[in-house]
Amino acid sequence: MMARDRVHELETYERDGFVCLESFVTADWLSRLNAAMERLIDESRTAAPGDWRFDPEPDHTADDPRLRRINTPVDLDPTFAEFALDGPATDLAVDMLGPNVRFHHSKLNIKWSSGGEEVKWHQDIQFWPHTDFSPLTIGIYLNEVDDQMGPMGIVPGSHRGELFDLRADDGSWAGAIRDEDLDRADTATAVYLKGPAGSATVHNCCAIHGSAPNTSPRMRPLLLQTYSRADSYPLLGVGTNGKISSSAHSLVRGAAPDRITVGGRTMPAAPDWYKGKYTSIFAQQQGPDS
Repeated sequence: MMARDRVHELETYERDGFVCLESFVTADWLSRLNAAMERLIDESRTAAPGDWRFDPEPDHTADDPRLRRINTPVDLDPTFAEFALDGPATDLAVDMLGPNVRFHHSKLNIKWSSGGEEVKWHQDIQFWPHTDFSPLTIGIYLNEVDDQMGPMGIVPGSHRGELFDLRADDGSWAGAIRDEDLDRADTATAVYLKGPAGSATVHNCCAIHGSAPNTSPRMRPLLLQTYSRADSYPLLGVGTNGKISSSAHSLVRGAAPDRITVGGRTMPAAPDWYKGKYTSIFAQQQGPDS
């Protein structure tokens, strides 16, 4: 793990919308994360079709497993939970967002060897809108990533620019910027983030990014976890906000805010009664003894 210049990292992130930290994860953590991944890949060999945990490539088999994604790894193995909810990834989120941080979701994207699929140019925030644009995603390279392995490319400064329509011409959800909009997205200026195993990438939810197929004989696993400031709230009823981890929206550092800003207006907010303790407005206003 290399010595870090946190001021420079934050300045780079705020200017470009992303930053790459080489060898961020210690050798011990890297070993634990890879072991947890291998356990889940092994479980995918005998998983029933449609098992929510796994998104397999079309030619995935028990003898030759090929996964595109492992969903919500924080719910599937305690190693991933510790890393994302109270470990190095959480600490890095605090460095970028400040002391009060909320967890949103995690996933493990795997570009399998010799043809692992491309990810077309897109922005994240349209998939899971929030009340602000503070959400960021921290990626961890579990293997070394070079030019052949489909490294993630990000357009510098795009986090301050246009929020693109990710729908197809017929209005259906495509999850990618339309071809006719790519010149405006300035994807030719993208920076491709390579690095040794254990490197971390951080990108803002509005940053335009994508990646090519993996043409190497090695797989490229990228462990992703998304966080926001504690006073940033996901909007339910749109995108994937209602279909994510059991740990979603949980406060992982600092204190919960008592105010929320929506549409430029700040207001005192009620406590979070999601886990109970709420009866009715009558009981709240009149007290328990009325």
